[in-house]
Amino acid sequence: MPARFEYDSLVVSDLRTGLMWSRDAAPAEFPLAWGEAFDFAASLNARKFAGYADWRLPNRRELFSLVSHSRINPALPADHPFENVFPGYYWSASTCARLPDQAWYVHMGGARVYRGMKYASYMVWPVRTHAIKQGTVFQTGQKHCFDQAGRPEQCGGTIQGASVHAGKPWPSPRFEAHTDTVTDHMTGLAWMRKTDAAGRPVSWQEGCDFIDSMNRNTACGFTDWRLPGIRELESLVDLGAHSPALPGGNLFEDIRDFYWSSTTSRYETRYAWALYLKDGSVGVGFKPLSEFFIWPVRG
Repeated sequence: MPARFEYDSLVVSDLRTGLMWSRDAAPAEFPLAWGEAFDFAASLNARKFAGYADWRLPNRRELFSLVSHSRINPALPADHPFENVFPGYYWSASTCARLPDQAWYVHMGGARVYRGMKYASYMVWPVRTHAIKQGTVFQTGQKHCFDQAGRPEQCGGTIQGASVHAGKPWPSPRFEAHTDTVTDHMTGLAWMRKTDAAGRPVSWQEGCDFIDSMNRNTACGFTDWRLPGIRELESLVDLGAHSPALPGGNLFEDIRDFYWSSTTSRYETRYAWALYLKDGSVGVGFKPLSEFFIWPVRG
């Protein structure tokens, strides 16, 4: 398999995503508040760090693209060449749509994605879009900008996620409904249109068994249903929306707040990753508890 990363002493190019990162994963050395994180990126541009003047804070989807759910401390691919990776939270440029005084961060020790008050201090990992490599990370869906206090502000002149619009545009229309499924043209995945397949919250194993029974019974005419991986679930999130954090006009039915993924946590294998759809956070659930719903996918 070709190498994913190209690098020199200062920068790393991710050939899978088309993004360029600072090789030092802690160039600011210390945690910064959200507003300070943007100021730090601006300071890199003022001195043309590594020869570039277009560094920025990554949006949530870009930061999430670095994560590996098969490794911990750090939760990065085995062949990564980064240095000084802090096994804790890193700021993204993306504001939480429901609580705009909070912004999204990603835990590089274990891959959790959550939100925190913008005045809190977390690590900063600058990124830029590679001028040559074709980008593969899709946009977040966020369209509005907010300051550190959560007040709306004009996007022009800022380097927030909603201002930069980094990433591939979503296809239009994004979703196509069939009798029992909805195809997402962004990923090519076909999701069950009824998003609460079991009709109740189930344990992780009950969810796996339920999908096995769907395949034995050729549910909706198919025998290749499965529990989605956490990246597949996260791909549905629209960071410009909340309650649920799904794109408008998504065509789904019976939308719930919590969904199991097929991805087991490497911190503790009794837990599996789950999508919390009210805001779009990525956390975990205790597998034996019947607290989450299942949303089958195929393709």
